[in-house]
Amino acid sequence: MLFGKISSVGVCLKTKEKHGVRWLFILTLAAVLLPATVVFAADGADISLALDSIWVIIASSLVFLMHAGFAMVETGFTRAKNAGNIIMKNFMTFSGGSLSFILIGFLLMFGISKGGFIGSGVSLGGNWEHLGLGIPLYVFLIFQTVFAATSATIVSGAVAERIRFSSYLIYSIVLTALIYPVVGHWVWGGGWLSERGFIDFAGSTVVHFVGGCAALIGAYFVGPRLGKYNEDGSANAIPGHSITMGALGVFLLWFGWFGFNGGSTLSAFDPGLGLVIVNTNISAAAAAVMSMVVTWLKYRKPDVSMALNGGLAGLVAITAGCASVNFVGAAIIGVIAGILVVYSVDILDKKIRIDDPVGAVSVHGTCGAFGTIMVGLFAVEGGLFYGGGATLLGVQVLGVLGTMVWVGITATILFGVLKALGKLRVSREEEIRGLDIKEHGMDAYADFVPR
Repeated sequence: MLFGKISSVGVCLKTKEKHGVRWLFILTLAAVLLPATVVFAADGADISLALDSIWVIIASSLVFLMHAGFAMVETGFTRAKNAGNIIMKNFMTFSGGSLSFILIGFLLMFGISKGGFIGSGVSLGGNWEHLGLGIPLYVFLIFQTVFAATSATIVSGAVAERIRFSSYLIYSIVLTALIYPVVGHWVWGGGWLSERGFIDFAGSTVVHFVGGCAALIGAYFVGPRLGKYNEDGSANAIPGHSITMGALGVFLLWFGWFGFNGGSTLSAFDPGLGLVIVNTNISAAAAAVMSMVVTWLKYRKPDVSMALNGGLAGLVAITAGCASVNFVGAAIIGVIAGILVVYSVDILDKKIRIDDPVGAVSVHGTCGAFGTIMVGLFAVEGGLFYGGGATLLGVQVLGVLGTMVWVGITATILFGVLKALGKLRVSREEEIRGLDIKEHGMDAYADFVPR
């Protein structure tokens, strides 16, 4: 009997304890949520600003992750003896490029426009109201910084395995400080192309075509790798050491591209955000499948590296019009880009004899220009195929040509001077031994080197 009473008392105490814990949880939750509710009710604009800022910071982080993708693609598509050098180039592209863009490039790109060509007259601590930003300046700054470094790193693959590390550093600083910001000002900083209605939502031209043009000129001046071409001009394949690593890089790039294009809305509340993401994915998928099909028909085997580059080609091509075309237009752009990249790589490699180990010129240059021009055809508002006439198409072509001229002149001067000084390319002995040892005094795969 006594035991039963004690048990009953224990059950009551446990029940009260449970109720006490439950009430404590409810009160704690109320204490946390009530102030937030009051703030939201008092000033919803602050919450909107915070969420927009968080989205752009997340997108910036995704674009930063793309640099790991570029590093893996380039490393995997080239030989093991140069892996450390390639990692170092990509790492320093972002590090040095960030500094040069923040200190110089950003001011030229987004400062008050001077004749529509370049911006100036504003410091980071000055008045940036002319941009009409809906997010804090420094959130916008980090987003633009990761973009600038992306444009610079494109060249790394095209000149891989034979360029001097010091010369590459000089190039990456000049591009992020001057070459890229000028084109960026034309399009996104209120420059002459912006005034004419040029559409490049996330950078098919500003980022990718700029990098692709510079990559073409850099590859031309540095020359082909030893053993790439025979005396009769025929090309030899120089396989990369890890297709697995290259594939990982493409997956990282595809993932990061959702931030690259989606983040360009600069708002988590943009009603077109979903369309941007869907179009990005559709174009990439269509291009990857089409590249596989083309190589299957052309070479009787579905080529892995070309399928991977096909996916990247679709991503590059849709970047300009991802907010302007519908999903049908995105699919068509992707399909054509997947075909175009295969033949562009073939022509550059075998006909023009430009040695581009990773296909950077074709993916970013050829498909960047193509995707920009396609906006003039497939844009739902203003596109030729939607009754908008040829005006937008003409502006898109003009933007591509203007960018080609600017990057062509400046990159030719830059790489031409480096070559004239004898500082552009490593020696024959250094190239044969590998840039890891000669440039950095290490082996990327030290445990696999016979001793």
